[in-house]
Amino acid sequence: MDLDEYRRASLEQWERSAEGWGERREALQRSAAPVSTWMVEAVSPQPGQVVLELAAGPGDTGLMAAELIEPGGRLICSDFSEPMLEVARARAQEVGVENVEFRALNAESLDLDAASVDAVLCRWGFMLMADPEAALREARRVLRPGGRLALAAWDDPEANPWVNEIVEEVRRRLEVPRPDPKLPGMWAFAPDGRLQGLLDGAGFTDTRVEGLDFEMRYPSPDDWWEMQLTLGRPLRDLVASRPPDDQDEMRDAVLALGRERANEDGTLTFPARTLVATASA
Repeated sequence: MDLDEYRRASLEQWERSAEGWGERREALQRSAAPVSTWMVEAVSPQPGQVVLELAAGPGDTGLMAAELIEPGGRLICSDFSEPMLEVARARAQEVGVENVEFRALNAESLDLDAASVDAVLCRWGFMLMADPEAALREARRVLRPGGRLALAAWDDPEANPWVNEIVEEVRRRLEVPRPDPKLPGMWAFAPDGRLQGLLDGAGFTDTRVEGLDFEMRYPSPDDWWEMQLTLGRPLRDLVASRPPDDQDEMRDAVLALGRERANEDGTLTFPARTLVATASA
């Protein structure tokens, strides 16, 4: 993999995805709130501290911590995509959080002083980075001695049918091979021991890695399909690359899967499983 090309393509993807993430932010956070809660509790934010959120996206996790570091504390909400930061800015304004600084930062090379923050949060970001080892080393560098890191990264695809069933259906129909799990991507940290090894290699201590089960909920099969296309730009682009008739067939097949899983009221509830980890600098 050409890592520089991957970084360029990734930035373009997130810039194009930002508007959709803003539209779907509330629905996603309703399901993902247990993950954010676990992470915030793991770093135990205190008044007066500085908390850094990396790959913040809509910023929900960091904004949960922001209220806990008042008075005198400051949240640095960062992402490498300016359009995604605009989504986070809008959310902060909506909930009235003022002790936050928004910064476009490259997590692999942070423009921050060493030992300048008390906690680092990153929900589903490190696994997508071109060089997660470098990003974790940077997180440790900017943490004060004893500062805490909390992150989340997706577990095995089979434990996440809310996305895997759609991806596998599209891949089967388009005869697209599965991505190399060693490369950056949604499942990059799922292999047993990978995350622990990265944390150890970055110099973290007092590490804890565990699985966290929760549920992803959708109002209807149509919403399930549309939400995956909205939040997963590569999937959307892959589907859009096919003729309209092929797109309709894929959609119909996914909706049929959704109807098989639907609750009596037509809603869908899927199991989800993420790895969560915390460690000390």
